[in-house]
Amino acid sequence: MGVFDVISLLGGLAMFLYGMRLMGDSLKENSSGTLKKAMGKVTNNPIKAFILGVLVTALIQSSTATIVITSGLVAAGILSLHQSLGIIVGANVGTTITGQIIRLLDIDSSASSVLRFFQPSTLAPIALVIGIVLIMGKFFKNSRSIGNIAIGFGILFSGLINMTGAVNTLSQSGVVEGLFAGLGRSPVLGYLTGAGVAFMLQSSSATVGILQAFSSTGMLAFKSVYSVIVGVYLGDCVTTAIVCSIGAKEDAKRVGIVNILYNLCKSALVLIGVTIAHKVGLLEGLWDSPVNSSIIANANTVFNLACALILLPLLTVFEKLSMRIVRDKPVKESRYKAATDALNPVFFNTPALALQSCYKALLEMFTAARNNLESSFGLINKYDPAVHKRILEEEEEIDGMTDRISKYMVEFLPHLQQEDHVAILNQYYKIISEFERLGDHAVNIAAYGESLHNNKTAFSQAALSQLAVLESAVMNILDETEQTFAKRDIDAAARIEPLVQVVGDLITVLRKNHLKRMSTGECSPLADTVFSDLMVEFHRISDVCSNVGVATVVRVQPELADHEHLYFERLHAGGDKDFNAAYDRARQRYFSLLTKPEPEPAEHAGEAAGA
Repeated sequence: MGVFDVISLLGGLAMFLYGMRLMGDSLKENSSGTLKKAMGKVTNNPIKAFILGVLVTALIQSSTATIVITSGLVAAGILSLHQSLGIIVGANVGTTITGQIIRLLDIDSSASSVLRFFQPSTLAPIALVIGIVLIMGKFFKNSRSIGNIAIGFGILFSGLINMTGAVNTLSQSGVVEGLFAGLGRSPVLGYLTGAGVAFMLQSSSATVGILQAFSSTGMLAFKSVYSVIVGVYLGDCVTTAIVCSIGAKEDAKRVGIVNILYNLCKSALVLIGVTIAHKVGLLEGLWDSPVNSSIIANANTVFNLACALILLPLLTVFEKLSMRIVRDKPVKESRYKAATDALNPVFFNTPALALQSCYKALLEMFTAARNNLESSFGLINKYDPAVHKRILEEEEEIDGMTDRISKYMVEFLPHLQQEDHVAILNQYYKIISEFERLGDHAVNIAAYGESLHNNKTAFSQAALSQLAVLESAVMNILDETEQTFAKRDIDAAARIEPLVQVVGDLITVLRKNHLKRMSTGECSPLADTVFSDLMVEFHRISDVCSNVGVATVVRVQPELADHEHLYFERLHAGGDKDFNAAYDRARQRYFSLLTKPEPEPAEHAGEAAGA
């Protein structure tokens, strides 16, 4: 055994691990939308959840990733802990697919030239060529991601071939024979070895793959490797539990605990079952015989399938035990805790889930700000300290959500590879500051109501009636803004701009009317500053909504990104007939209310005043 043999072995191992990581990450990136839809529809049927766990893990080549994603879905409230149980068991079975792929090394190509295409020595270069062509050619939208999957597949098998060659050389030195002979004499040592390697590599598939590579020496007997395979289950699930518990709430941590309990029971069942089978003579022809890659892959699959069938009925026991181990902590929860808890870093490798979490949190944030604005309008008519207090408390919640969402998006950005995902996150990043500003305007308007109350002054009935018309127009803009963001509705976005211009016209008229009332003594001079400040707030609220509409239109029509301001300037300048028609309708509607002797207060203002 020489130093170059060791270097070759380590180099092959590095290629194998990197190829597996690249292939798995690219699969997750490319299929995140499918994962979200599938895992979000899991029912309380553990069989369906089990099948889903198998399929998802087979797709992304990582039981750890599947269980961590499941933990994130539980934390987000999309799944319950009970619904996640079947997925956990399915993930443990699905991870055996990797071993079945690696067993392609054992294909005998001597009988047919067609079979040579399924050998790693042929598949690896073919996959690498396909991958680099897709990456460099950029033939379609997901060309780069699919190319990375192919490259990862090729690197994985190239590393495996390299490892196999190095191990064959090392086998002549007697090191491999001595190592596994020792493991055969001590199942406990084999179990600990498998657990330790899986824990360090953070992958059961990679550990079993390395074992399959060593089997090419022909010196591994079943008695030497079965305990190593079983040990892998514990090492992998401990890593998963640690990842699940970082910054997670109780149910998300319990997902990792259930996985550990399940794998401990699985390990015990396999060790006891194999020992009994050996004692009664069922393994006579296998126990001392050399094993190859296929036997290792099949043993791993059989162990997992058999234990899944035995332990599936006992999942509720694991659930109850996990609730005893991880107890709920009595805490005062935010009203928006569910939305912010969904901002889980475990979704970074599945962008559709992370973006959906951002979307839901932003929608909650907008709703809170909109409701605060509606309440603040009522304080101008009739000040209520209790309502003002609730507005300030809600503003703290909005600020907290702003901080959480902003931090999450900044941490999430480096994980994005697809341009459409980056475009969505850019839109969200622009919008979050706008939603936060809406909350600030509500606080300002509430403060103006308090100022009127403290100074024992009020607006005249004429001023309040005209303010109600302006408030109604602003609420209309907020309704269209909600529709724009919630549904990515560019038609609703287009309806914002005519309303924004009408609000500007209303503010101009209201200022002139206010000056007339001031000159005749109808309005108190003490209220003049508050009135002027309110006009500024209403104008800025409409500007915020306009910005949200612009961000949405640019998201849907990215060609406008470089000249969006010119586009909207043209609209406001009368360069679009649809805009002009919508503007005329809105202007006629709201200005007709101003001309009435006593226009009825807007419905929302009356409700807010009574709140």
